Amino acid sequence: MKKRWYDRDATVSLAVSLIQNTSPQTQASCADLIISKAQDMGVSLEHGVIDAFGYVMLRWYDANEKLSTAFEYLKKSDDALRKDIALQIIEFLEKAETKDEVF
Repeated sequence: MKKRWYDRDATVSLAVSLIQNTSPQTQASCADLIISKAQDMGVSLEHGVIDAFGYVMLRWYDANEKLSTAFEYLKKSDDALRKDIALQIIEFLEKAETKDEVF
C-alpha cells in the first residue's frame, strides 16, 4: 500500500487528520498558521506549468485552495519543520476545541 506523504510521520498524520475533521473556519486558521510558519522558515513554493492548467481537485484538502496551498508548504518543509508545525497545529486545535466546548 502506498503511503501518503503525511503518513510517514505519526505526528504529521495526526495533525492532518485533526484538520480534516474540524470546521471550515478552523481549517482556514490552520492553513494560515502552516503558511506563516513555513514562510518564516524560508519555505517557498514553485509555481510553474501545473499552475497554468488551473486548479484541479485530487485530494480531500484540494476542495479548499488555501488549505491545499498550506499542505503544499507543509509537504515541502523538511522533516523537523514539518513535525514542529504539526505539533503547533495539534496544540492550536486542542485549544480551539476547549474554547468551543458546549455544556
